[in-house]
Amino acid sequence: MGLIIWLIIGGIVGWLASIIMRTDAQQGLLLNIIVGIVGALIGGFLFGSLFGEGTINQNPLDLGSILVSLLGAIVLLGIVNLFRRGTVR
Repeated sequence: MGLIIWLIIGGIVGWLASIIMRTDAQQGLLLNIIVGIVGALIGGFLFGSLFGEGTINQNPLDLGSILVSLLGAIVLLGIVNLFRRGTVR
């Protein structure tokens, strides 16, 4: 059951990050899930200790964890946009 919740929350986080970064039309469900989960790893590494929160990988139903994961997903999409287009939107 934890894996299903992890995938759902990861998909939501990836979808929200893609809306914020205006890449939603380019991504499908699978890519949103991947962005959410990888973004959670990046968010935990960059912002987890700063804010004292975990990520969706540790506690998927905590609001602070979702926000840290969302910040990581936004950073990930910004890096992808930088390499893809040469600019961050």
